[in-house]
Amino acid sequence: MADQGNSDTARDLRAAWDEMISSLESARDAIEDPRLMPPPATERNLAEGYRYLLGFVHSAVERAFHEDPLRPHFRNALSIINRGTLDNADAIYFSAAIDGRRSYIISGQAGDCRVWRGQQPAATGRWAPHYLIFEVSSGVLAGDSGDLRELRPGVKTQTGRLDSNAIQLESDGSFEILLAPQRPPGHTGNFISTLKVARHPHPDDPDQTAERYATYVSGRQLFNDWAREDAIHLAIRCIDAQGTAGSAYDPARAAAELRRCGELVRGQMHFWNAFWTILMGTYGHREGGIAGVEFRRNEFNTINAASGATGGGMSTNLYAGGVFELEADEALIVENRIVAKPQYMGFQVGNLWGESMEYADRTGSLNGTQADVDADGTVRLVIAHRDPGVPNWIDTSGHREGFMAPRWAYSEPPPTEQWPSITAKKVRFDEIRRHLPAATRTVSADERRRQIRIRQAHVQKRFRVF
Repeated sequence: MADQGNSDTARDLRAAWDEMISSLESARDAIEDPRLMPPPATERNLAEGYRYLLGFVHSAVERAFHEDPLRPHFRNALSIINRGTLDNADAIYFSAAIDGRRSYIISGQAGDCRVWRGQQPAATGRWAPHYLIFEVSSGVLAGDSGDLRELRPGVKTQTGRLDSNAIQLESDGSFEILLAPQRPPGHTGNFISTLKVARHPHPDDPDQTAERYATYVSGRQLFNDWAREDAIHLAIRCIDAQGTAGSAYDPARAAAELRRCGELVRGQMHFWNAFWTILMGTYGHREGGIAGVEFRRNEFNTINAASGATGGGMSTNLYAGGVFELEADEALIVENRIVAKPQYMGFQVGNLWGESMEYADRTGSLNGTQADVDADGTVRLVIAHRDPGVPNWIDTSGHREGFMAPRWAYSEPPPTEQWPSITAKKVRFDEIRRHLPAATRTVSADERRRQIRIRQAHVQKRFRVF
């Protein structure tokens, strides 16, 4: 006969499982329930909605069951198997849960990283990622709450950041970064604070003290030359927990993690639908939309800096966005004009769930190295459903409509009058070359295949599992 305690445990765990499944069902409703503001219910949007949902399940399993601030490890926050939030096709997104009251060491070793100092890398050999940033923050990861109110001032706080422009390196390219509430006396190395005194009271808990301790460290490795640049292996350790083991797994923890797993998926699905529909105005203005930032059709919104109000993003980025809407015989010519040279520049398209469109097997993105620059310094991109035989083709993957996402990274943002500008013009597909400089070269089918082979090899290496 089963022990009563075991029976109670089994009942409690089954109840937690059922709650997780209920949360996942609520997440699934966001694919097709109009009240939860999904994209239009075309056959393709519905199909991709389920893939998108399972990407959040993948992420939630990692986070709910395997996060440990005492024994942290970096994970791929977004990747080719869990795309979303208009993930950057040039990026490795990484994150780790931490307890900002403790101290941590991040370590890594870059390859040839002279570009970080504005120098030319070696003509041969392997290079470091073009750009690297660490950001340390207090609060939930964007979307976890399922509620746009998480974007209110005071809910989340960045306690510090450090990017490749300022990282101190040893002669062999290795580095260590200390994360702690305060810099220790005499410490002169790389440091990011895990404590910040907030200017705004917490809107949901006004009695909470102003001291905000970080709950996670996140960041990006950005790649420009996909044929030459290699990812950096990053490690993180909690200084006072090294060499220790956690407590044995128990039913209470299992039940809590089951519930959290479902809640994370539900929160992400509900939040991002509302984000694209309300704040970004993807399907027309809604009450609560951000004036000037709302997306336009075949145009771009006002360029803006990353902030809590716009869902966060890389804090050194300038962003713009819009929605392309093209028939089979149409194309969109995008003109990206640079005044102050950024450390990184990229452009990509995404479906209406916010998944990046295919960037390994197709050219769903181009960056400052991959794109041809015209004689006048303008980068002209052509968004089209089929190959127009020009260098800077952005492939829609057959989507009639989707997001456009340009990005420019500046460690120190230039004055607004030196910000880039970006415009778009819809043209007939058979008239594309009439709207491009006469010197625009022709890209052959063989060259396009070589371009794709480089992309495929890089993406496979970037996300390899061993």
